[in-house]
Amino acid sequence: MSRVHLSSSLLTWLRTFEAVVRCGSFTRAAQDLSITQGAVSQQVRQLEAWAGKPLLRRSARALAPNTEGERLASVLSTSLQAIEQVLAQIRTPDVTDKLLLSCSPTFAMSWLTPRLGDFYRRLPEVGLQVMAEFHPLDARRMQAEGLAAALRYDLGDYPDLLAQPVLDEFLLPVASPAFMAAHPEIRSPADLDAACLLHDESPWPGARPAEEWLQWLTRAGTPISADRLQQGRVFNLSLLAVGAALAHQGVALGRLSMVLDDLLAGRLVLPFRAYAPSPAAYHLVSAAQAPAKVALVRGWLMEQAAAFKVRRDAYLTTLLRLD
Repeated sequence: MSRVHLSSSLLTWLRTFEAVVRCGSFTRAAQDLSITQGAVSQQVRQLEAWAGKPLLRRSARALAPNTEGERLASVLSTSLQAIEQVLAQIRTPDVTDKLLLSCSPTFAMSWLTPRLGDFYRRLPEVGLQVMAEFHPLDARRMQAEGLAAALRYDLGDYPDLLAQPVLDEFLLPVASPAFMAAHPEIRSPADLDAACLLHDESPWPGARPAEEWLQWLTRAGTPISADRLQQGRVFNLSLLAVGAALAHQGVALGRLSMVLDDLLAGRLVLPFRAYAPSPAAYHLVSAAQAPAKVALVRGWLMEQAAAFKVRRDAYLTTLLRLD
């Protein structure tokens, strides 16, 4: 068997292919690699052209490796993990002894950042450094990138990591007072025009497009098809959807942890006094053998979450829960 020359292009294609198989989609692989979805698709096609055969089974609803693709992905996963482990062992430790916490941008900006001053005053020795990003997580990536822990809004499904619930979430439609004044016809969920809805295209890994609106509308007894929901404005962050609502551009499905202050201040209002529990929650994700300082971060987070729940639950008592 002749030896294959591992050119820089081939190595790039292989790394991209491994990410596609691991993440299960071009979109999530693009997020993981911080490149565009188009670049991911092109690099996989180039790898298949180089190999002279397909490596993926593609359909409208699924993307999975075929037999030869599975063989290749298995070898790539093992090899990359071994390389990353060795690099982590030989890399010079950070002399500043920082504890790096990855956090989804929406939660970081809306909930975590306003509370961090308290953390730095009380626990300066932790050296907490927050990095806002939403790339998929696994034990290998956390070790390779020096992530001590991460905060994620999802279902908490991490086969090789420990996911500890920090805060549950509730969903409710929100809009600006000006938007509602301009649309007096909106009196019930049945009056909602799909074109005026604002939403996060992928609120958590594995969620369907417009998953949160689908959840709320179904509970409200006014289901709208996923195809119709796509007529609305789609964002890659819930924070952007809420920002559009604040700018009078439509009705967003807000997460109460991030819109409570706007509601109490009157910057946002409720078209309907009804809310629904979210299937997802905020989890602190870490390795099973995480640095001891992670326990300090978790303790502080749980304290802050408990204080927030008092305010939140008092607000919820005035609303109707959709079960």
